[in-house]
Amino acid sequence: QVQLVESGGGLVHPGGSLRLSCAASGFTLDNHPIGWFRQAPGKEREGVSCVISSGYVTFYADSVKGRFTVARDNAKNTVYLQMNSLKPEDTAVYYCATVCSGRGGYWGQGTQVTVPS
Repeated sequence: QVQLVESGGGLVHPGGSLRLSCAASGFTLDNHPIGWFRQAPGKEREGVSCVISSGYVTFYADSVKGRFTVARDNAKNTVYLQMNSLKPEDTAVYYCATVCSGRGGYWGQGTQVTVPS
């Protein structure tokens, strides 16, 4: 069964850090770009980052540049999103997907990140 599973979300105080994981099963991530997205309550989904199969990061949203880092470990079939200096406005459900465009591909179920104000 083809599946993406995000994990690592939780509640963290402002300035704290979390590392999200996006693990694939049923297929290998090697040949896929991986996009991270987030959706806050009442807001549209937005792209957070994109890393292509080589590991080159092609995109960070302006709102997370310098704070978030994406990396892939193809041996573990997993992509990570390291989130530092978290802010209340980072509160959202975070998703990973095998696309960076936001359309098509495989998507995980999402993991909640909450940064209280």
